[in-house]
Amino acid sequence: MPRPLQPSSEGTGASCVIAVCGMASEAAIASGAGVVTLCGLGSGRLAMRLEELVMREGKRCRGIISFGTAGGLDPALPSGTCVVADAIAAPDRRFPVESTWQSALHACLPQAIRGTLAGTDRPVLDAADKARLRASSGACAVDMESHHSARIAQRFGLPFAACRVIVDPAQRSLPPAAVAGLRDDGRIALMRILRSLIRHPGQLPKLMQLTADAGAAKRTLRTVRLRTGLAFAMPLQQRKSC
Repeated sequence: MPRPLQPSSEGTGASCVIAVCGMASEAAIASGAGVVTLCGLGSGRLAMRLEELVMREGKRCRGIISFGTAGGLDPALPSGTCVVADAIAAPDRRFPVESTWQSALHACLPQAIRGTLAGTDRPVLDAADKARLRASSGACAVDMESHHSARIAQRFGLPFAACRVIVDPAQRSLPPAAVAGLRDDGRIALMRILRSLIRHPGQLPKLMQLTADAGAAKRTLRTVRLRTGLAFAMPLQQRKSC
């Protein structure tokens, strides 16, 4: 059984921003004063846990941000590109982001691009599937948490923003081991990766490339976190009650 998706103990002051991440390592980067983190691969279960967390935080909750890595959909964007979302394209609808918060993030991250993030409930591994998703959504990157986060934020009338860093570029297909090692709680199961490699050793070069790209993406995420500062640059005047 996977571990329950638990919020961090960070951000126990008068108010907080909830940072929703896919991986535990991303949540560790996001944590800090004024931030409560929640991590786990995007799913209905993650949405349920986020809803419970928003209700538990009550009026302390200032907003929700989706933070972490993403898969590339725009072939022009290399690994390490930071995307500040201007909208979220879910399978059934599009969600807006809070424009003032988006602008504040971009002011802190002038090298980031603004673009639409696609939200899916399953990993998009194949380059051809990435191309189809870009054509249908107009998105430049994809992740599994932003659409759930945006939906909950809208339900509770909370400001929402998303900031993601591309790991795998659009033209690259990911090896099966990349998904085999993912756990529902956002942690890595190394034995699953090893078993996948033993069955299909030819995927090792792609996995090594992905590992290098993931390391670079994490360095960018740390820079993003440092530059956005307290509460991910959320303007104080945007505070709302849950």
